[in-house]
Amino acid sequence: KITLFYLYRIRKIESNKELFLNAIISLNPNIIKEARLKDKNRSLDTRFTLYGLPILLKDNINTIGMPTTAGAFALKSNQTSEDAFIVQKLKENGALILGKANLSEWAYFFCSGCPVGYSAVGGQTLNPYGRKIFETGGSSSGSGVSVAANYAIAAVGTETSGSILSPSGKNSVVGLKPTIGLLSRTGIVPISSTLDTPGPMTKSVIDNAIFLNAMLGKDIQDDKSVESNINFVSDLKKYSLRGKRFGVLEDLMTDSLYARNVNILERIGAEIVKINPERAQLNGFLTLLNIDMKYDLATYLNSYANSNISLKSISDIVDFNKLDSIKRMPYNQELFDGIVNDSTTLEELEIIKTNLEKSGRTYFNNVIDSLKLDAILSINNYHAGFAAVAKYPCLTVPMGYDKTGEPKNMTFISKQFEEEKLLKIGYAFEKITKARIQPANY
Repeated sequence: KITLFYLYRIRKIESNKELFLNAIISLNPNIIKEARLKDKNRSLDTRFTLYGLPILLKDNINTIGMPTTAGAFALKSNQTSEDAFIVQKLKENGALILGKANLSEWAYFFCSGCPVGYSAVGGQTLNPYGRKIFETGGSSSGSGVSVAANYAIAAVGTETSGSILSPSGKNSVVGLKPTIGLLSRTGIVPISSTLDTPGPMTKSVIDNAIFLNAMLGKDIQDDKSVESNINFVSDLKKYSLRGKRFGVLEDLMTDSLYARNVNILERIGAEIVKINPERAQLNGFLTLLNIDMKYDLATYLNSYANSNISLKSISDIVDFNKLDSIKRMPYNQELFDGIVNDSTTLEELEIIKTNLEKSGRTYFNNVIDSLKLDAILSINNYHAGFAAVAKYPCLTVPMGYDKTGEPKNMTFISKQFEEEKLLKIGYAFEKITKARIQPANY
């Protein structure tokens, strides 16, 4: 019944010319059969699990039975023979894979100045809180929109720098960008093996914790992957914000929503510490993405894509797109051109990586350590780049809507592998503020 509900809802909205959001690229053709099997084999207690619940995946995550396109014409027929590692885990934990969500093409590392949420395969994703008015955020645009519009229980996004945090904030959903290595990246179309991570996008913090649990597991094919035995749900509710110390960025206090929520935290007994960390330089950030993607995408195409995909490199894709620029790259492919033309060596890249990680960690640690902070408070994806290079986790939670009705989230940032603490903070914040409201027409 729940699967049919979501299929009907997607069909009803996406076929309505006044309401469609272009949030879905494909649906699982076997989903009803799989749902019936789940009914047949259901245990008595499925609380705090994903058993039998329909989930959407960003369409850069390999999934048997549906193409994995990254939104690109080059991968339109990319039917993979294996699930990504996190999809295997989701299925082992009882989840139903409902379909694939639209995204900013090639995870928004393809064209320059193009609209977020656009892909050649899926078209332009639209924001349910302000259709054709507000941006969707990217690159996990369809994942954020699908959760906001209630097209599934939850959705998986991926982030390199802001691609979970941005659409979560723009669509008023909870998004977790985990520490690099907590979740496997194997079988996901990459930008950067240094910075990429999948993460859960949900309507609530407790859903986020349940979803995170279901994707955990050490993957021997991912050299950053770690084992985690934490149950992120078990102690979620036993947490008080009283006495917790939060670093509040002074330059953000001009944002009235941010200031109002900081005041709420202070009123309930949290300690507010105003900070103005020295701005870190992210020199070489673009180069890191260029060279990582040059090698990492080639590895994906050669090892994890369908063998019928003849394109094996960025150069191949650039040439392929030039054959029909209107359909394949209407907003240009400037970033792919930049990758082809970047001659940075792997030795030079290692120096850039080391310096960037040091810059990101120094930016956060100077204040976190000296002031004994539990977390730093940001907005949406404002500090995603620093968190990306530091490889630190971020949790973004709805905090309200500005005068135009556009959503905005509070983003909590802490050190490596402190997801449990972030989820506890986020749960308590959500319980106090109760900020999220459904989009009016959805």
